[in-house]
Amino acid sequence: METFKQTIEVDLPISTVYNQWTQFEEFPKFMEGVISVRQQDDKHLHWKARIAGKDVEWDAEIYEQRPDEIIGWRSISGDKNVGSVNFMPLEGNKTLVVLKLTVEPKGIIQKTAVASGMVAKYLADNLKRFKKFIEDRQKETGGWREKIESPAASSNVHVEHVE
Repeated sequence: METFKQTIEVDLPISTVYNQWTQFEEFPKFMEGVISVRQQDDKHLHWKARIAGKDVEWDAEIYEQRPDEIIGWRSISGDKNVGSVNFMPLEGNKTLVVLKLTVEPKGIIQKTAVASGMVAKYLADNLKRFKKFIEDRQKETGGWREKIESPAASSNVHVEHVE
């Protein structure tokens, strides 16, 4: 398993940034390679993406979500991954976004992408596009402010709250 952590400062209030991140079906507008994200219910997402020229699909479960603080997820089908995005208020009505992703690379292409730094660059570039997307708009496209805590799911996989 390989873990990556990327951060970016967004020049908007934490609630605006968090609200936008909860709009998963908007991810293809700023995430390279993501074809679609379909939210099946409050906790489950179906992803379609093109990675290294190959179409892939997987399902993910949100096992932790606290407004203006954290969203934690894990894959429940497809390649294994687990991650979190933390939101931290900064002075001047700005927000620090901290993205942490742990993946289990399979095969030579995925292992090469990890070893060469391509995955880290991909995450950093996607955060930059997210920043541009939300700052250009100056407001979120929607928001979901409910809390999710699933002790059964989080007992199997733990992603720490990044400070």
